[in-house]
Order: sequence, then structure tokens, then C-alpha cells
Amino acid sequence: MKKLLIKIRKVKNTDAKTIINKKIKEFKTIQNNKNKIFSELCFCLMTANWQAKKAITLQKELEKYFLKSNKKILAKKLKEGGHRFWPQRAEAIIRARKNKEELCALILKEKDEIKIREWIVKNIWGLGMKESSHFLRNIGYNNVAIIDFHIIDLLVKEKLVKKPKTISPKNYVKIEKILKKISTEANLNLAELDLYLWYIETGQILK
Repeated sequence: MKKLLIKIRKVKNTDAKTIINKKIKEFKTIQNNKNKIFSELCFCLMTANWQAKKAITLQKELEKYFLKSNKKILAKKLKEGGHRFWPQRAEAIIRARKNKEELCALILKEKDEIKIREWIVKNIWGLGMKESSHFLRNIGYNNVAIIDFHIIDLLVKEKLVKKPKTISPKNYVKIEKILKKISTEANLNLAELDLYLWYIETGQILK
């Protein structure tokens, strides 16, 4: 863990720290806007097995279609935007609309991020542990980890975990606990830590 903490401290001494702090502040502004919350949910539905950078661009282009367009129009727009899985993502977004109000009400009422994540995994078709955590981070929550193979590869290189064949819910929670220890040692929350680790692994800060 020491080597990784040194890398994190080095990033804290660069301009990346300012960009990360700005991102975290931006995420927190979304939580009180139902349409923005749903837009971030759609973004996370689009990023599953696709590229985050492309999904960011497509989110901006399609935000006005997420709430009202029918599945045929939405699928057409996703296809035109180059999405690899346009029929499935259109279906997922249409299904998610039915849960929009319940999700927003839950976010206003429930403070426990783990409980919100459990509800999302159970009720939002197309989102598993990783993208549910990604969604929560993107709307201002701090205490769930976004675990994909970029993060696992970094932890494997640092000899903090052995590479799992799959990221099952059980493995997810196990790795999340390791990340929580790192975040405590680095004096960061899990939302901040994810952006630092992503930057260390890829040289980019997205969302």
C-alpha cells in the first residue's frame, strides 16, 4: 500500500488535484435536480461495456431525449451516436424511466449509500454494482467504490489483491473494503480516491 500512497501524494502535488476537487463539487450540485439525476443514470446505463469518454459526449447530445422520446427514436439516436449496444441501452433507459420518481424519492430520504445501491441493482435493469456505484458518485455520494478492471489491474500491480476471474458482488464488497482502507490512509473519501486512481492508471480525469 505504501507505494500506492506515494503515487497518490505525488498527484496531490499536481494540477490534477484542483481538477479532481472541482469534479467532486460539480457532482454534489446534481443531487437536487431530478432530471439531472436521471441524466446521470442514463449516462451510467450507456457506459456499461462501452467507453466513458464517448458516453459523456452522447449524454450531452441526448439529454433532451432521455425523459420523453420513445424507444424507437432513442434507439435511433444512440445508433447515430455510435453506441455499440444501441437497442439494449434504449430498452434500459425506457425501463429506468418507470423508476425515476421512486429513485429520486429514495435519494432524498435515504442517507445510507449501500442501501441505495442495493435498491438500484435490484430495480434498475442494466446496472450492476460498478455502474450503480458510478451513478451514486456522479450525483455527489462519497462512500461507494467504482471497481472495474482498470482499478483491479492497479491493485494487482501494487500486490493488494489477486486478480479475480469475475467481479461478483462478493468480490466487489471485498475489494471495496481494501479501497476504503487506502482512502483512509490517503485522507480521501472513496469518490476522490476513484478519481486519483483513475488518473494514476490512465492519465485522465473523466467522471
